[in-house]
Amino acid sequence: MGESLRGLKRTIMCGKLREDNIDNKVTVMGWVQRKRNLGSLIFIDLRDRSGILQVVFGEEINKEAFLKSDGVKSEYCIAVTGTIVKRQSPNAELPTGMVELRGEYIKVLSESETPPIYIKEGLDAAESVRLKYRYLDLRRPDIQKIFMIRHKITKIIRNFMDENGFLEMETPVLGRSTPEGARDYLVPSRNFPGNFYALPQSPQLYKQLLMVSGYDRYFQIAKCFRDEDLRANRQPEFTQVDMELSFVEEDDVMELNERLLQSVFKEVAGVDVKLPIERMTYKIAMEKYGSDKPDLRFGMEINDLTDVVKNIDFKVFQNAIENGGSIRGIKVPESAGMGRKQIDKLVDFVKTYGAKGLVWIANREDGVKSSISKFLTDEQTSGILNKIEAKTGDLILIVADKNSIVLQSLGALRLEMAKRLGILENNKKFRFVWVTEFPLLSYNEEEERFEAEHHPFTMPMDEDIKYLDSDPGRVRAKAYDIVLNGEELGGGSIRIHNTDLQERMFKVIGISEEKAKEKFGYLLQAFKFGPPPHGGLAYGLDRMVMFLAGTENIKDVIAFPKNQNAFCPLTEAPNIVDKAQLDELGIYIK
Repeated sequence: MGESLRGLKRTIMCGKLREDNIDNKVTVMGWVQRKRNLGSLIFIDLRDRSGILQVVFGEEINKEAFLKSDGVKSEYCIAVTGTIVKRQSPNAELPTGMVELRGEYIKVLSESETPPIYIKEGLDAAESVRLKYRYLDLRRPDIQKIFMIRHKITKIIRNFMDENGFLEMETPVLGRSTPEGARDYLVPSRNFPGNFYALPQSPQLYKQLLMVSGYDRYFQIAKCFRDEDLRANRQPEFTQVDMELSFVEEDDVMELNERLLQSVFKEVAGVDVKLPIERMTYKIAMEKYGSDKPDLRFGMEINDLTDVVKNIDFKVFQNAIENGGSIRGIKVPESAGMGRKQIDKLVDFVKTYGAKGLVWIANREDGVKSSISKFLTDEQTSGILNKIEAKTGDLILIVADKNSIVLQSLGALRLEMAKRLGILENNKKFRFVWVTEFPLLSYNEEEERFEAEHHPFTMPMDEDIKYLDSDPGRVRAKAYDIVLNGEELGGGSIRIHNTDLQERMFKVIGISEEKAKEKFGYLLQAFKFGPPPHGGLAYGLDRMVMFLAGTENIKDVIAFPKNQNAFCPLTEAPNIVDKAQLDELGIYIK
């Protein structure tokens, strides 16, 4: 069944052995990846998390070890002692491929049943099976590399923060529920029947309290929880690299984080992040890319064509202008030959974003073709082509509607065309951009009130504070997101530390003084005792690991993830608990 170590010591990891180790006597331990019996010789590929080493057993080497190795099967956990020799048939694809271990002694530490999944790189197995047997899935070398990268990232971050005067501090996991945005996960209290703790969606309020406490540079690699419907690459529990700094403005936070990103990407991926990182206002990001997280690895920017087409006698254009909207388009390079069926699919695509239709103009070698040719004069067509700087072979795609629909649909269409043309498929570039000057507030039409775009502690831009009461939608925030290749990597803001301004902010978003005290009383009380100006930023660590590990699946970078229903197939959590436990908590299940 398996033997104990009985004093046997591993002397080196499998993947570390090279030609320099020839003639060394070593003991290695790991799992059997593969066994090949050639009659007089038995070869075993032995795997640990450092790599694979070929071990050879033979009667001439050691008869007892040879006979014992014959009973070994895939995924047995074994120890082997022997001498490193030059490999007869080198394998250039393996780092250890120039050497092999002559097996002089073998000990079976534990046996294995036939695994339900094959442990190899690039495994193509159902996710449900992989998650049910996650401990086996985690043995795969490609998955283990991801967790080595994750470890390296957090180590670099901790070293950088230490060198820049930050203290790593922990904040509570059991806290008070302050529902803002996503639902809280609630934990019942035994000592206070009918009362609940909440798991933190972020350490936001605690880190602001630490600024009041004089810990002027805090950071934490923090577990966060959100009880929300899971979309792709969302998990109910995730990890933030969370930080807060006192006596700073936006530039200070951004400059520090540029250096942090430069350090992480250089040390982990050998990528040189050029500083300073480009900055772009929210307004420009939306108008040019239709997104507050623009992907800058390719062009196809959105162009405003309203002035050029305003005199065209086409009802769709005229209606959009009359209703305060706009007509905008993107230029898709070398796509003028796209067939009608493909274009029809694009029409259906933009309709999912609220657009009523899609106008196209194909600038072909044999002339210009368009879905609205009968409404266009040659002069008007030339005006559109010139405005959008179209070359022969380009396809122009145009949407007319209210601005929010136009920008959202063209922003999504821009990304869709990049995928269809294979522009991003092999694009390994990292394109960072800071998006700044976000709206402080957004209008909730259902509730007929303004609400905080980020959170209610975000500082308005100084020159916009005067509009806070009279024109709240005009106010910009001292907020900033760091975006990488069309994904938000992190975001933060300068916080309000002035009690009067904080009260005005609550009033604008419809939180009464009484409600503010109920929700955030302890923070507001703390702010009566000399809070410093402060601001911070939080990264999604899981997302950062995804970029640097080259995976598009968040489940690959979390050791024990949940599925799309927030269920763990491995442990079968959540599960039913004993009635006695519920009685102790004073809970009755309806």
